[in-house]
Amino acid sequence: MAGIYIHIPFCSQACHYCDFHFSTSLKLKSDLIASICHEITLQKGYLNNEAIETVYLGGGTPSLLDEGDLQQVFGALKESFEWTKVAEVTLEANPEDLTTAKLDTFKKLGVNRLSIGIQSFWDEHLRFMNRSHSSGQALKCVELAQKAGFENISIDLIYGVPFKDHSVWQNDLQKAIELNVPHMSAYCLTIEEKTAFGKWQKTGKLAPIDDHFSAEQFETLVSVLEGAGYEQYEISNFAKPGRYSKHNTAYWQQKPYLGIGPSAHSYNSSTRQYNIVNNALYIKAISDSKIPYTVEVLEASQAFNEYLLTTLRTMWGTSLELADTKFGVNLLKEKEKELSLLRKEELLFTTDSTLYLTKKGKLFADEITSQLML
Repeated sequence: MAGIYIHIPFCSQACHYCDFHFSTSLKLKSDLIASICHEITLQKGYLNNEAIETVYLGGGTPSLLDEGDLQQVFGALKESFEWTKVAEVTLEANPEDLTTAKLDTFKKLGVNRLSIGIQSFWDEHLRFMNRSHSSGQALKCVELAQKAGFENISIDLIYGVPFKDHSVWQNDLQKAIELNVPHMSAYCLTIEEKTAFGKWQKTGKLAPIDDHFSAEQFETLVSVLEGAGYEQYEISNFAKPGRYSKHNTAYWQQKPYLGIGPSAHSYNSSTRQYNIVNNALYIKAISDSKIPYTVEVLEASQAFNEYLLTTLRTMWGTSLELADTKFGVNLLKEKEKELSLLRKEELLFTTDSTLYLTKKGKLFADEITSQLML
């Protein structure tokens, strides 16, 4: 079954680390919502009538939308796609948006999973990252959501934030565990060129991120969460047994999905397409019933590289048999030298014709994948 991703490109303020597409002005919000609804109707044939299993509202900050906005989006989705098999509807939210009234609205409209951008429970780090909530709001919003009946909750955390030691990160993990949510995503702080942090680094206001410091925090993350009963089912994602994100897991298993909204991506097994990264131009094109996207037809080597990239990061690993039968790639033969060296360095291993990263290998996943790509 397929998935649908809706990109909501609005935020109340710009986080210093974020290079996703968004605007802090809500001036075009009504026109954008109308355009998203129109694109849904224009794209209804993209998934070839395949049943929809997951819907994910990301951004940006979807929790900024009011009830009327969400009613329009869900109405358009239900008119254009078969909805009876939808099992997971996720909405990304910031802590300060999650009032009792908002949570009741989300629940009424069919949202059954929340992904909350907490990032840290320490106010100094939240200010450093220019987050718009406090540590108190971070704790309170999860409790409010649980009281409102949301049991399927994921929280985001960021590690590698500069500090004298690991005490803040250890405290963040402890508070996260105490919230008893079934899912956590944890991402290493990276400095992107066009962000505030990127500009600070260019001018010397911010020192480069300490890779050794970040690696130690990653190791702490894995150890602490596994000790608390979470499975690391993808390098950045941890869940209680069986509580994986259905939507994100579908990405890693290369199931087809449709992306709606400016900057959204779509994939149908043979091509990828990318919507324009500009709100005004997106609205203008959609008003003419034209979808402003670029299409990329995947060559055999590209399709294999994507399969390797998405599967090697997961606890299910990369099937060497599928690499051969589906993509015509005998990885053991074509990358014999690289695999031998990586095994010797204890970065990966194979069992039952499946390739896995070791715990050590997960620290170098991008480099390992790059070595094994065609």
